[in-house]
Amino acid sequence: MEAFRDTFWAVPHWAEYTQYALGGLTMLILVWGTWRHIARWRRGKPEPDNTPWRLRISALIRDGLFQGRLSDDRFALATHLMIFSGMLVLACGTAIATVDWDFTHLFFDFQFLRGTPYLLFELVLDVFGVVLIVGLSMALWRRYVSRPDRLRSETSPKAALDSLYLLTILMVIAVSGFVAEALRIASGEHVATGWAPVGYAASVLFSGMSSEAIHAAYLAVWWAHAGAAFVFLASIPFSKAFHLFSSPLNIALRSRQPVGKLRVADETGANRIGDFTWRQMLQMDACTACGRCEESCPGHASGIALSPKATVQTLASELAATKPNGSPDFGRPLHGDVVAAEGLWACCTCRACEERCPVGVEQPRMLIDMRRRLVYDGQVDEGLQDALMNLTRYGNSFGQSARKRSAWTKDLDFAIADARKEPVEYLWFVGDYASYDPRAKEVTLKTAQVLHEAGVNFGILFDKEQNAGNDVRRVGEEGLFDQLREKNVKLLEKAEFDRVFTTDPHTYNTLKNEYTNGEDSPLASKAVLHISELFEELIRERKLDVGEPLRIAATYHDPCYLGRYNGIYDAPRHVLAALGVRMIETTRNRENSFCCGAGGGRLWMKDSPGESERPAEIRIREILELSYIDYLVVACPKDLAMFQDAVKTLGAEERLRVVDLGELVWQATCAKKPVEALS
Repeated sequence: MEAFRDTFWAVPHWAEYTQYALGGLTMLILVWGTWRHIARWRRGKPEPDNTPWRLRISALIRDGLFQGRLSDDRFALATHLMIFSGMLVLACGTAIATVDWDFTHLFFDFQFLRGTPYLLFELVLDVFGVVLIVGLSMALWRRYVSRPDRLRSETSPKAALDSLYLLTILMVIAVSGFVAEALRIASGEHVATGWAPVGYAASVLFSGMSSEAIHAAYLAVWWAHAGAAFVFLASIPFSKAFHLFSSPLNIALRSRQPVGKLRVADETGANRIGDFTWRQMLQMDACTACGRCEESCPGHASGIALSPKATVQTLASELAATKPNGSPDFGRPLHGDVVAAEGLWACCTCRACEERCPVGVEQPRMLIDMRRRLVYDGQVDEGLQDALMNLTRYGNSFGQSARKRSAWTKDLDFAIADARKEPVEYLWFVGDYASYDPRAKEVTLKTAQVLHEAGVNFGILFDKEQNAGNDVRRVGEEGLFDQLREKNVKLLEKAEFDRVFTTDPHTYNTLKNEYTNGEDSPLASKAVLHISELFEELIRERKLDVGEPLRIAATYHDPCYLGRYNGIYDAPRHVLAALGVRMIETTRNRENSFCCGAGGGRLWMKDSPGESERPAEIRIREILELSYIDYLVVACPKDLAMFQDAVKTLGAEERLRVVDLGELVWQATCAKKPVEALS
């Protein structure tokens, strides 16, 4: 007898017809519920984007189908791949079987699931059924047995039940399918036993049952399997399972603009759900509450009441509570009972959460949008208020006279060109910290000496330079950022230069990504470099003569605005290698580097309530665990200040020395003395 797919074996006609009716109703609920989500997204503010579709499709394949953003967690990667592939193959199998029976069999008296194709079909479904069960078992183990910290904190009892429901109902569907198969094989009427190994192995459990009992049991299990499948499908738009649709969609539709270019929907900020863009609303629904963002958040690690996961999940709940149609200004006020201001101000805007998110949610942008509203309403930290006032009055956060911005140049034995008055090859945009902070000024002086030694034709803007505004914008003071940018752009338009560089990654980010808009921008056609890139070029072109190698063991800290925002990881390491430094990487490096805690205006704010330890101190403790590291090398003036303070707080000054990359370059090329001579 030729093997074939008998879809409704031992199923009476009334059950078959009832299944079709329930299936139709299920699809109607699924489509209706999905439409409600889409209708809500469509009410969000517009957000134009011209990302090519080839990039969207490649991202969907890499990060949606193959879970590329989970590559750093092999257990999670294997779990998700098995669950996803198992569900996909079984769903395709159901669709193929439906077409085979309900269309070709009934209308054309033909079945393609016969003979060898059917036997292979059975084997593939058995294999991927096992893959699905193993993946679900791994997920249950991680969430309810091993339970990493990021999965211990559910945002609500409903969220906890939602996760359990999703894993349980999928397990019921998979297991009941195998039980039904085993009952068919036990009846002796299944001729593909060797091609259904799981069902065949399980059939021994029913070998002693009578034919009538097997048929009755099969019908009950068949209904349980079909019912669970219908309930699952109908519940997708109303449960965590919706991320099976929203997460891949978000990955595909995510903006591919430079991450350092902050997109602003409304200068007055977000006070209601309706103030967010449609793409941000999609991201709220795409969040899977996996906790990877929370696990990497420096604010959360410090004990502050900040959880990117909880914030996005709260916004998702608020979105779900709104009607799909109605007034454009929809949703209740967010600030106060819904989202606490303390959590918003605790964000360092380091993008660690966004980098770790497997589905591409932009948590910092949502937080900044809500911060912008707090600034608009005047609800800001006292220290932050002082910094913003200083920036408004003096163009710098230190509240110092603009005439003092270039005072450091008087300590040099050569003159630095005034880029406002004469053409230069390189314009050095120095920045506030490198100009005013005593520790950073030492690095600035040594950097200038290195450039002079290399014969670089460079100049600065002296007292007319203003803060570039990177952190001002991420604090939420959009109006002040526009003022600072406008003053700097007018100044840059008057200067003659070929390239611009800076030692400050925060300044680098905003010059590169937010000062280059439009063809009329003075930086639109100019290369913007970080000093580490310029050092690398000078060493490669042999314009810098490295003396005795610096035979030290050091680790390098990747600044957030240099690394995660702009992808510059190799240039500083290449420079250190050229200097003879033996590099030792910490566990958290490159895109997983742990923020110093200064970004997003945190440097200007007071310590947050509940902060047990500052991010910089947490980072220094990590480095101190590596007993063979004597130097921490930084490439950001804010990192230098934060980490030197942390070393003093922890009493580790004799154990670890924090130095800037520019100091080491100066030591090897200008001083040409043993590195121990660093002060």
